[in-house]
Parts: sequence; C-alpha cells; structure tokens
Amino acid sequence: MHYTSPFTPSTSKPGHGSIILSLLPPNTPVLSTVSYQYPLKLVAPDPLPPLTHSSTDPNAPSLIHTVFLLTYGGGIVAGDAINLDVRIVGGTRLVLLTQGSTKIFRTEDRAVVSRQHMSVRLEKGGALCYLPDPVQPFAETAFSQSQIYNLHHSEGSLCVADWVTSGRSARGENWDIFEYGSRNEVWSVDEPGQGKEKRRLLLRDNLILDQRGQTNMPLSSRMDTYSVFGTLIIRGPVFTSLSSFFLAEFDALPRIGARNWGDSSAPQPSLPEKRRVERQAQEKSDGLIWSAANVRGFVLVKFASREVQGARNWLRDMIREEGSILREFGEQAVLCLK
Repeated sequence: MHYTSPFTPSTSKPGHGSIILSLLPPNTPVLSTVSYQYPLKLVAPDPLPPLTHSSTDPNAPSLIHTVFLLTYGGGIVAGDAINLDVRIVGGTRLVLLTQGSTKIFRTEDRAVVSRQHMSVRLEKGGALCYLPDPVQPFAETAFSQSQIYNLHHSEGSLCVADWVTSGRSARGENWDIFEYGSRNEVWSVDEPGQGKEKRRLLLRDNLILDQRGQTNMPLSSRMDTYSVFGTLIIRGPVFTSLSSFFLAEFDALPRIGARNWGDSSAPQPSLPEKRRVERQAQEKSDGLIWSAANVRGFVLVKFASREVQGARNWLRDMIREEGSILREFGEQAVLCLK
C-alpha cells in the first residue's frame, strides 16, 4: 500500500547548508536560518555580547553570533561535496569556527576529489571573522575547496584565514597527498537597477599543491621542510587597526643593517619593542616566516612554519597583542588558535 506524506518534500541537498544572519529592529541580530544536510553539520551556540562597546562603529550590534562548521565523522570522506551559503546583513557580525582540524580522508582513486565550497554575501556594515583550524589532508588524498566572498558595493569587513598542514606527522606523513587546492576570491557586487548584478573581482588567491607537479621532485622536498602554509585576508573598517598592525610589524622585522639591540649605547627599547623582539625570537625558534602586503585595499598575510603549533601560536599572539578582534568579537573568535 502506498502512503502519501503530508509534509512538503525537502528541497535541501546532501552536503548543502545555509546561514542567514538578519537584523531585527531596532538593533538585534538573529540567526534567521541555520540549515544543513549530511555530511555537513552546523552548531550555533547562544550569541554573546562583545567585550567592549565598538570603538570603530557606534552602531555595532550588541550581540555577536558564532557558528561552528562540522562534518559527521570528523572529516571529509573521498567524494564528499560540501556547499555552504552564508548571508550577513548590514549591522551584524558573525564568527565562523571549526571544532578541530578539517581532516581529509584517503581516496582509493586520485580522480575522486573531495570538494568544499563556501559562498558568503556580506552587506554594508556587516563583518565576518573566520579563523578556522587548519585543513589536514591525510596521505593519498585529493581535495579542492573554494571560498567566495561577495561584498555589496565593495563594503563590509573581512578577516579570514586559510591554512593547510602536511598531514599526520605522528604517522610520518609529510605532504604525501595526491593533490590539494584552495581558492579565495573577493568580489564587489553591485545592483545597477536592471535586476542583474554587476560583479567585479577585487582579489583572487590560489594555493595549488600537486604531487606530480612539473618536476620529478616529490612534493615534500619542494615544501622546504615547512609543515604548514597559510593565508590571512583582512579588509574593511572593523579590521582597520588589525591591518595596520600587521603591516607595521612586518616593516619592523629585522633586516640587514637594522638597529643592533645589543648595542649598550642605543636607547632603551619601549615595552612594545621588547615584546616585538621576544616574538621575533620565538618566530626564529619555531622556523616561522611571514609577510604582509597592502593589495587593492586588502592586507594579505602569508605565513609558513616548521611546526603547526608554531604557526598557531604566532597567529594567536599577533591577534591578541593587537586586541581589536577580542574587543569587538569576543574570546570565541580565537578558539581555534588555542
């Protein structure tokens, strides 16, 4: 006997998710939509107020929402495809996090590529802080991901990290993947009035790792003993102070002919200068290198480290020392860096 369900058939697809952060009058941000299908899972704890009233925006929201991006089983299985759409309206702020490294499991066939795609629409006055744990591809994996950020009329504030490790070092894995790709794009999206969006590319950043490459040299040899590579993209008024901090600290890195701090005749360094010297010594100990550049209104930070924990500690310490993310998004924004 055939039974007809009284419920409307589901229109969601496996691996698809949606997050919509809306604003209720007069100034109350709410997660109006949090939906997902296996293997994707989204967890949204209760929103929290920022530690202090925003110094960059007097109309900043009183609550900061956080959503954790998870996968059932703790990782992405060969052939999985995850698609997440995020919309952040003006006057709201969202923190996106993970609960541990995004693990990519082994594939039997390198032609079977696991994929992850996230599309974010950010309206004027909205802000996104996305500091996830690094991606950890296991040996013999094939993975491709893309993060597309659409800024309405080039407005909105972004601070997003994208980083990947060499695998499970405890098991001797060292860039033993088949292939790995990660693409970040930021677009300006305008609505000229004819109903069609006008899109303009502001930034594109690609990382492509291929075991075969263009030479016979193994990928691990080409990575120059580094175990993690990462990118930090910063833009917008909410993160102006953070952008300036990274640029200033990069300019202050030791260079040939720079001041010798061991010279007793030199003036005593200030407290910020002492902290900088201590941090630079730790960077050297961890085998960490980094750069920062101003690109079309973005600050683009690149970093690499011999050990994953060294990169994690450096990024955490930089963000904590500058302080604006903690003040305006709360401690939860840096949970993945502890």
